[in-house]
Amino acid sequence: MKAAVLREYGGKLSVEELTLRAPGPNEVHVHLAACGVCHSDLSVQQGIMPIPVPCVLGHEGAGTIVEVGRAVTNVKEGDHVIMAPIAPCRTCFFCLRGQPTLCERGFDHMFTAYAHAGNEPIGPGLGPAAFGEETIVPASSVVPIDASFPIEIAALIGCGVVTGVGSVVNSAKVPAGATVAVIGCGGVGLASIQAARMSGASQIIAVDRAAERLGHATDSGATDTVDASSGDAVAAVRELTDGRGVDYSFEVVGLSATISQAYEMARRGGTVTIVGAGAFDDMVSFSAAQLMVDARTVRGCVFGSTDPLRDFPRIVRWQERGLLDLERLVTRRIGLDDIDEAFGEMLAGLGARSVIVF
Repeated sequence: MKAAVLREYGGKLSVEELTLRAPGPNEVHVHLAACGVCHSDLSVQQGIMPIPVPCVLGHEGAGTIVEVGRAVTNVKEGDHVIMAPIAPCRTCFFCLRGQPTLCERGFDHMFTAYAHAGNEPIGPGLGPAAFGEETIVPASSVVPIDASFPIEIAALIGCGVVTGVGSVVNSAKVPAGATVAVIGCGGVGLASIQAARMSGASQIIAVDRAAERLGHATDSGATDTVDASSGDAVAAVRELTDGRGVDYSFEVVGLSATISQAYEMARRGGTVTIVGAGAFDDMVSFSAAQLMVDARTVRGCVFGSTDPLRDFPRIVRWQERGLLDLERLVTRRIGLDDIDEAFGEMLAGLGARSVIVF
């Protein structure tokens, strides 16, 4: 099978012929139908996220089960499935407390070769290794869906959509009537905006440096937009909220500068949710007085605080009922040879989501 392989940080991806290993007792073999190109893939390519190379990236995939391991009971051959980057064990400290995104063993599969190029082992990048025609993943990382649901849209649910939607409905739990600001209007940020709209937010302020993305934000439900390239974004958000700031701010970029902005955009007593995947050495600082006097809540958000078994099916239902408009997030359909170009467009702030179609 063909896959796009990353061999060195900062390097281009090369489309190569790989040989899959057989699935283990608790694994499944999936034939890919589609995969979104996510910013986390770019972060690995740039060396920001320390995933071993060579590897195949792509963690926002959907496809059809080809083969199941002898101990697998949750899916069968022929099922359409969405793949999650995490494979919750359901038995560790965090899983038993309803936090499967923090599973102690949920990312172990990222460090085991799933394919070979000749005699060279190839890792699965961020888990699904969905920048390829076929993959091997833990059965606990796949969720079956009805075969009638559009598979390209299903792929986006696997990461970007569930992260953005989950940050609003699972992590922050935004109530009807709240005011919201979202910094970063790529695929994840747009999903956050749609979720805020679905939750009944009274004001949704989209913040980005790219005019095209602000247009997508308006189409997704933003009531106001702030061009962060042309002035003080914090001052603009405060001006739009009678000088107080918003009830809930979401940082969907992953930079210390925008995290600080999200903090300042929230009102006293407001909630700041950090969604973007940043670098380990990019430090954020707040004064001790600020943290006490302003009484803001600052929280991290891994994968939208998602439980795939609960959240993938309900996002499918929300899409089917018109509460979400996930088709709007797809701005380009591409092939494996186009991934590096999609990364370039992402860096330039163009489009929302490129989707690889197999």
